[in-house]
Amino acid sequence: MGRLRQKGKAGAAKAYVTRSAAVKKLQCSLADFRRLCILKGIFPREPRNRKKANKGSSAPTSFYYTKDIAYLAHEPVLKKLREHKAFAKKLSRALGRGEWSSAKSLEENKPVYRLDHIIKERYPTFVDAVRDIDDALCMIFLFATLPSNARVAPTLIENCSRLASEWQLYVMHTRALRKVFLSIKGVYYQAEVMDQTVTWLIPYQFTQNIPSDVDVRVMLTFLELYQTLLGFVFFKLYTDAGLVYPPPQDAAKDESGAGVGAFRLQESTTQPSTTPTKVKEVEVNGKRVSTKDVRQTIKSIANSAQGDADADLPAADSAVPEEDDEEFVQHPSTSNLDETASLPTLRTLAAIPQSTTSKLFAPYTFWLSRETPRPIFEFTVRSFGGRIGWPESSGSGSPFDETDETITHVIIDRPVVEKSNETEEEKERRRRRKYVQPQWVVDCINVGKILLEEPYLQGKTLPPHLSPFGELAGAYDPAVGIAGESAEMEDEEEVEEDAAMHDEDDEAEETVRPEKAALKAAAEAEDEAALRAAELEAEAAGVDYGTFEKEAKKAAKKAAKSPAQVDGEAEQEMNKMMMSNKQRKLYERMKYGEKKRTAEKQNLEQRKRAIEKEKRKRSKT
Repeated sequence: MGRLRQKGKAGAAKAYVTRSAAVKKLQCSLADFRRLCILKGIFPREPRNRKKANKGSSAPTSFYYTKDIAYLAHEPVLKKLREHKAFAKKLSRALGRGEWSSAKSLEENKPVYRLDHIIKERYPTFVDAVRDIDDALCMIFLFATLPSNARVAPTLIENCSRLASEWQLYVMHTRALRKVFLSIKGVYYQAEVMDQTVTWLIPYQFTQNIPSDVDVRVMLTFLELYQTLLGFVFFKLYTDAGLVYPPPQDAAKDESGAGVGAFRLQESTTQPSTTPTKVKEVEVNGKRVSTKDVRQTIKSIANSAQGDADADLPAADSAVPEEDDEEFVQHPSTSNLDETASLPTLRTLAAIPQSTTSKLFAPYTFWLSRETPRPIFEFTVRSFGGRIGWPESSGSGSPFDETDETITHVIIDRPVVEKSNETEEEKERRRRRKYVQPQWVVDCINVGKILLEEPYLQGKTLPPHLSPFGELAGAYDPAVGIAGESAEMEDEEEVEEDAAMHDEDDEAEETVRPEKAALKAAAEAEDEAALRAAELEAEAAGVDYGTFEKEAKKAAKKAAKSPAQVDGEAEQEMNKMMMSNKQRKLYERMKYGEKKRTAEKQNLEQRKRAIEKEKRKRSKT
């Protein structure tokens, strides 16, 4: 006979524990329990049967895995929190008794915990840490813009600003920036670091305030973990790039508002044997090919079609003289004798032209007008190899002034104003430069090439600024809508003109009846023979071929739902009946979301079509 299972001591009641029971087991306060869960990455769980997990009670509560709570019981940070609680009692007692020497000694020996071991536990490899720094960067940049108060210390904001500047310096140095999007919330950036895509948000530099209903303690706990994580990540990134971390900061420039320019990158002076592994380079036919170039080339080849890749790759013999070590012999495929293996070698990789996206703005020199945000465009332009300057009102540290002859573009965001007291030299300088709006810089980055400045000139209505990030399939695209609406609008105009002409010609009902009969036969035609007969009937009735073809297209659109689609819908309904209740609800939510997105897309397309139609009418009048 097997062992009898006692109620409340097996199954869900043993696997889960309530939050109050967890706090009681760990012998800590609720605030310390929340801090521990955030630092260790433990979150509430939802049992299948809440009543069984709560030992028969149906009261609402939060559940945790029992093993997670047992894991927290051995955490060194918990021990430090208990020591800090005892320290607070001793300090308050010493201050109450007036024992100032004892209070000073206690303050000097205050217990402090470190999060290094937690970072190593949560991120076993460096790539795992890089993959998870998106939220950390967003939090760092958010606190760097907040004002200091009783809950947020000035030293904390200063540290966040330093970390934010160090990240921007690294991205600018390695040219890792890929996409930029100006949104209502702020500016979204996306960079590629260690073959990992990192996306973060920087709020605009407006006056910020901390709402009173926000629990800042929770955010500060996350910030504490993120600061430690970014410290580790930045040290590794800077060291691998051969730079000194932390970069030295010029206090005078920082006080004068230099921003990122207050930091200065220095190359590491350590011996090569003690430095971490750097990017390896090989010289092939006078060209330096690094492992990074090889990875990027292989990545681009994998994303493109094999035929296109073979067409783009030049012949190995024409690129580099033959060498025994680099010879590659193509063997026929065992499955398909017509195909041969075609793999890129080091010689072909060296012959491929390297991407120039990271040096997009290298030939240009920019000048920022005083109303444009300097931190945004200093970061973006310098990340793509461009030079940029700004007036004194935007901060110190500009490498050149407004009269520099090398300036090619002026980023300006105000209407055109003619100056009456302009000298000939200023007029000549204005004619040599391109005065563009800020969106031109961002759109050039997202497209990966220099766009024409004409649509972005000062005072002009800008084209739509689209998100460069991956959108849902079938999402509304204003650019595609403009291109696809012209033919539809022309068809609508032709239909309107034909209708007007027919209204003028319809004088007698007898002449209309044979035409209507022919068009009705065209609409009801089910096969090619019936359609051909309807066409002959329409021709005999005097209906022109254009009108007949339009009616046939309309009928085809109405009868677009084929029997195969009807059978597919019936099969979906049968599959839906076989689903469980939970799966059916999930499926209905998914279909509801798809219908909602489709309706939103159709609404936007209708509004766009109406606007374009109104514009065409105005242009005609």
